[in-house]
Amino acid sequence: MATVFIPARLRRLTGGSERVAARGKTVLDIVDDVERRFPGFRAAVVEGDDVAPALAVAIDGDVVTGGLREPVGESSEVHFIPALSGGRI
Repeated sequence: MATVFIPARLRRLTGGSERVAARGKTVLDIVDDVERRFPGFRAAVVEGDDVAPALAVAIDGDVVTGGLREPVGESSEVHFIPALSGGRI
């Protein structure tokens, strides 16, 4: 199973868990598996048919650009990373 790292602002959806195990061959499969156990997770990380714009996804340490269709290995680490915003320079 893949290990999904949950950002702090979404941990309320997972009962405070920082990481959960999930099955799936794509990011979408992983999201749907987490959703089955933690309703509301999908709505927080998916917008339309892609990853929510306020998030990036990293698999095994690499930020990926394939969105929900990105492949995930059986023992991968999947991170949902909140976008950072800054002020004026």
